[in-house]
Amino acid sequence: MTIREWIRNREINGLPTFTFEEVQNSFPNFSEQVVKNELFRLSAQKNVVPVYRGFYVVIPTQYAAKGIVPPIYYIDQLMAHLNKPYYISLLSAAEILGAAHQRPQKFSVMTIFPKSSVSVAKNNLLSWSYRKDIPTCFLLTKNSETGIIRYSNAELTSIDLVQYEQYIGGLSRAATVLEELSEQTDFTDAAQSIFRYTSLATIQRLGYILDEVLQQSRVADILHRELTIYSRRFRYVPLSTRHPDGVTEKNRRWKVNVNLNIEIDEI
Repeated sequence: MTIREWIRNREINGLPTFTFEEVQNSFPNFSEQVVKNELFRLSAQKNVVPVYRGFYVVIPTQYAAKGIVPPIYYIDQLMAHLNKPYYISLLSAAEILGAAHQRPQKFSVMTIFPKSSVSVAKNNLLSWSYRKDIPTCFLLTKNSETGIIRYSNAELTSIDLVQYEQYIGGLSRAATVLEELSEQTDFTDAAQSIFRYTSLATIQRLGYILDEVLQQSRVADILHRELTIYSRRFRYVPLSTRHPDGVTEKNRRWKVNVNLNIEIDEI
C-alpha cells in the first residue's frame, strides 16, 4: 500500500484527517524524509492540505478546485489532536447563530492557554483567542460534514464580541452584529452563571451598547438588573481601551466613559 492509498482508505472509512506521526507509524520502513516528500507532493497536487504543524486534512471533492478546506470541516478533529477544549467564537459563532450579515474573513476559535505557536503563514484561515477556562455550559453543538462542532451560545457570543473586540475590527463591528444577536439573548440569572467568565468592564460596555447605541431596552434592562445583583458597586470604565481617554460623555447608568463614537453598519 502506498501513502496515497493509505490516505484514500482512511477517507473512505470516515477519517478525513491524519497526522505526520500516523503516517510514519503506518510506514515504518519509510524514512522521515520520504514521508515528508510524499506528503509535500500530495499537498502540491491538492490531495491533502497541512492546516497545522504535522496535521493534515484530506481535501474533499467539493473543495478540490480551490484546494482550501474551510476550518469548520476539521476544527473538532484538530482540537482533539491538540488535546485542548475549544469553541467556535466571535463572528464565526455569530454566523452559525444567523447573526453575521457578512461572512467572516477568518474562522475564530477560542481555546485555553498556552497560546498556539503556529504562524499565520501556516494557516491564515484560523484566528485564535484564549481564555483561562472554557465555559462549557454556554456552548451549543451542531453536526458538521465530519462530526460535531462546538460554538458559543448567543449570550457568550455577545460577551466575547465586546471582550475580544480587537479580533473582529472594533466595537462598531461588534455592535452591528449585536443588533441582530440581541433577539436571541436572555441574560436572566447571568449574575449566577455567565458573569463568572468575563469582567465587570465587559458587562458595562455590553450594557451601554445594547442600551444606548442599539436601543435594545428589554435585553439591557435584564443585563443591568443582573449587573447590580452581581456587583452593587462598579467603577467608571472607558468604552474603548484602544482609543484616547478624551471623554465626550459619562453614562451614569452603566458607568461608562464614552470615548468612542460607535457607528452601526447598514445591514
